[in-house]
Amino acid sequence: MSMADSAPEKPFPRKLSGYDFYRDVLGSPKYVVAPMVDQSELAWRILSRRYGAQLVYTPMINAKIFALNPSQKHRDKFFDISHAEEGGPSDRPLIVQFCANDPDQLLASAQAIQDHCDAVDLNLGCPQEIARSGHYGSFLQDEWDLIHKLVNTLHTHLKVPVTAKFRVFPSTEKTVAYARMLENAGAQILTCHGRIREQRGHNTGLADWCKIRAVKEAVSVPVFANGNISYWEDVQRCLEETGADAVMSAEGQLYNPALFAPAASGTATSTPTKGTCGEGIYAPHAELALEYLDIVKSLKTKTALSAVKGHLFKLMRPALSRERDLRERLSKIGGPDAIDQYIEVVEEMRERMERDEVGSTGKTDELVTIEPTVGLRALPHWLAQPYFRPLPHTHQVDPKAVQPQLQPLSKPLPCQLNNAPVKNGDDLDRSMHPRVPVTLLT
Repeated sequence: MSMADSAPEKPFPRKLSGYDFYRDVLGSPKYVVAPMVDQSELAWRILSRRYGAQLVYTPMINAKIFALNPSQKHRDKFFDISHAEEGGPSDRPLIVQFCANDPDQLLASAQAIQDHCDAVDLNLGCPQEIARSGHYGSFLQDEWDLIHKLVNTLHTHLKVPVTAKFRVFPSTEKTVAYARMLENAGAQILTCHGRIREQRGHNTGLADWCKIRAVKEAVSVPVFANGNISYWEDVQRCLEETGADAVMSAEGQLYNPALFAPAASGTATSTPTKGTCGEGIYAPHAELALEYLDIVKSLKTKTALSAVKGHLFKLMRPALSRERDLRERLSKIGGPDAIDQYIEVVEEMRERMERDEVGSTGKTDELVTIEPTVGLRALPHWLAQPYFRPLPHTHQVDPKAVQPQLQPLSKPLPCQLNNAPVKNGDDLDRSMHPRVPVTLLT
């Protein structure tokens, strides 16, 4: 008999569930940073909380790899318990995410870290080819019996709750049925990413907020909405249109870690804020990068250089296309003194950005332009800001035509299909997010 089929060795104290867990343990978060491989590591989680994030997930951990090598030295590469920083008092609330296709491996891995987190999440949304070859993430989407067992095994045997993050189906009806299955299996929070499995890379497109709303109306546990979050206005509009309990951001928050900063009434930034646009806060990216590197240096927990490099290229992307010598230097950094080398390059970037800002005329709002291929706001290049991948064969967008859509909506748009409100169960295979067809961030 497998571990997943056996009863717990001893009774656990009563676990809080659903909204009791969401409220009393997590603190009713509304602003959530997604699990991101090699990107939501401890240093980034600390920075994110400084700028308004109220709940953060770890990077996805492969339960098979974690379970088959039980040495603490090996496991510390994925979740460092030995230094008592990951999952420690300053790293809460925290949800640890695993991918898996074997209930026993998933349970063994989750039990190893359950005393160092507030919940364990099952990844049912990864659409990448590595997930296809490894048989996990969204490629389990059609195996409902297996998924039910994975979730229910954790629900039955862990001290902490289990949650699940998943992608929608083309059909609203099937998406709702899937969500209800996950709830019935024991998931205490559902994160609904409003894209189907095939929406990735340059085909990412828009997330379907209407399907998220249908899920929210169909289940009784908290629902987090994921997809189309690039600006602070998107956060508020998503909460209103989907009815979700919280908004989760992935890439949008990587390019602007101050995405959630307005949630803290302007007090979240520990670095002087120099840019505002609409209701959002857009800090100088070099300042954010230096703050992140300072956190990396302060930790006993090792931060992978691949994670550091990835963050720096995303944070400073608006300027690296101009400052090509700095981009070249960043790409070549390595070795035991890599962090000090990164700091040297970022300090040079800060000097150049301060020079450009001093040489500019007008307030931040007055310096905003419309990017012609996507029709969305481009902020001054010294500020952290979202990045949009144009779809293949994109055409030029008339800035005058899209200008009215750049302002916050006065009230949420109803989910519509041919101008008729979408009811629970209606099929909707396109997003009603009121923007031009570009690849938005998650």
